[in-house]
Amino acid sequence: MKLAAEQMHGIDSLREEFLSDLKLAVDYGEPISLYEPIEYILQLGGKRIRPICALAACEMFGLPYEKAMNQALAIEIFHNFSLMHDDIMDNAPLRRGQATVHEKWGVNTAILSGDAMLVLTYHYLHKIVNTGSLNALATFNAAAIQVCEGQQMDMEFEGRDEVSMDEYITMIRKKTAVLLGESLRQGALAAGAGIEDAHLAYDFGTNFGIAFQLQDDLLDAFGDPKKFGKKVGGDIIEGKKTFLYLKALQVADSPLREELKKIYQGGDFSEAEKIQKVLDIYSSLNIKDLTKAEMNRYYISSGIALNSIDLPEDRKRILRSLAEHSMVREL
Repeated sequence: MKLAAEQMHGIDSLREEFLSDLKLAVDYGEPISLYEPIEYILQLGGKRIRPICALAACEMFGLPYEKAMNQALAIEIFHNFSLMHDDIMDNAPLRRGQATVHEKWGVNTAILSGDAMLVLTYHYLHKIVNTGSLNALATFNAAAIQVCEGQQMDMEFEGRDEVSMDEYITMIRKKTAVLLGESLRQGALAAGAGIEDAHLAYDFGTNFGIAFQLQDDLLDAFGDPKKFGKKVGGDIIEGKKTFLYLKALQVADSPLREELKKIYQGGDFSEAEKIQKVLDIYSSLNIKDLTKAEMNRYYISSGIALNSIDLPEDRKRILRSLAEHSMVREL
């Protein structure tokens, strides 16, 4: 029996239901040193946007969220597995304001616990019992490979002098946006949606994911640290080749382009001075508005995909609301 629109759960309710299941998702055994890091990273917090999208998509297509819970758990475990290993590669000391797993337990344990999380991911994927299970497994595998490709591209960009805008968009699509899109597709498949509608759900999530990452780039440079939740200018200090930096190189004249490159590569000034010099160049080139325009282009594309799904508007309101609220973070 199809779920009526008025029976659909809101975002906060879906988050609470998911967190309840997540607490029971891992059978913590021995040795405890293997499982403690898993429990730790899974309980560190975060918006849980990916599993919520899977559950909301399932309800959008008419079945209770419970039908997509295995997919939601698999996606969240995989996402945190990738974060655990990314932190090792980046030598990051903090994750969501707390010590990273490799800082607390060492690199070897972090690698092994991450490996165990990848196995747990497939434990939940293989519990899928609906008729789309084989297709769901195939699409998840394709998305997981793309996440790895995106991470490799991101690491390679750090050592390259030149990165094209197309390469950057491809990288954030694979590293960040694809898993968000796959979350929606998994929820759609769990509800028995057709391949075309499931792909439209994927397109909605992927385009929204790119818009969200571009907004992150923008907030890192121009955001209010009290509202953004982290230090502004971190990407500039680390020399990350963000959309803002690459767009500035595109639109600047030759002297200003060379000046930006020199500042970005280092120099005899403090972190605060480096941030201010780069922001001054960005402001002179109207980079904030150019980034907003590109961000809005992908956001509009996500809306077009959602509009194309042949369902009544009241069934789409939860996902539309989720996207709208995510894109109103203040500068």
